[in-house]
Amino acid sequence: MVSMQGRHLRCPASTVASMEQRHPHGHVSSEIYEDHVLVITVDRQEKRNGFTPKMIDELAHALTTLEETAELRVGVLCFAGDHTTAGLDMPMFFGPDADPNALSPKDLVDPLGLFRRLSKPLITAVQGITFTIGIELALAGDIIIASDDTRFSQLEPQRGLMAIGGATLRFTSRGGWGNAMYHLLRADEFDAQEAFRVGIAQEVVPQGTQVQRSLEIALEIAANAPLAVQLTKANARLALEEGEDAAIARFGDVRRALNASSDLQEGVQSFIERRPARFTGT
Repeated sequence: MVSMQGRHLRCPASTVASMEQRHPHGHVSSEIYEDHVLVITVDRQEKRNGFTPKMIDELAHALTTLEETAELRVGVLCFAGDHTTAGLDMPMFFGPDADPNALSPKDLVDPLGLFRRLSKPLITAVQGITFTIGIELALAGDIIIASDDTRFSQLEPQRGLMAIGGATLRFTSRGGWGNAMYHLLRADEFDAQEAFRVGIAQEVVPQGTQVQRSLEIALEIAANAPLAVQLTKANARLALEEGEDAAIARFGDVRRALNASSDLQEGVQSFIERRPARFTGT
């Protein structure tokens, strides 16, 4: 991975030298930004980032690197070109020779968050066409920053399919039953402002600034104590999935884990000395 400390970043236009050298099934690359943020770029822009099994596998490996590398605290997922994705390259996933496990690579962090999940925060920057798996990948993360030209659609029912990548779960939990059914059952197209209204997108920003804004938020999160951030995410997820009582019952374990961390001592000392904390993740 390549350090990008101090650079103003947009997802790169291309990750290889020329179109002739580009793999026809796309590419996912990773780069470190400001020491603690992993920027993951999906690039098959000549096909509107239509997802292939190769791309899913490489994305799973990138997310697993984020999960398993102690120095990395936050991820930013972005997409090269003008669009997030037009969806899956259908024949590769549903054709006669398709691998039935292509959407969930074994023993890796699942990009759709249905099996092995990412414990660290993930911010997703979206733009242009953001269809089907594009929405589900973004919802599998934690925060979505949308360019004001983003066009969303969970259009599987138009093709005789149902969204099986998490939209039926997360659209409902974030947007509420009525809003989820309004869009999932109609399989319509809606814009970034509507995504913001229903709680899918957390911010709508001018076209071309979504990645930079995502990085700004990532750096804010990365400045906090890593263990506290991960435990916060885990407890919120527990409350969502198992109810408030389950999350409350875990508070004692959380308190003991934080009390044993040097970052808590640093947090207290920085408060006393009235300075920014310098957390180490221990």
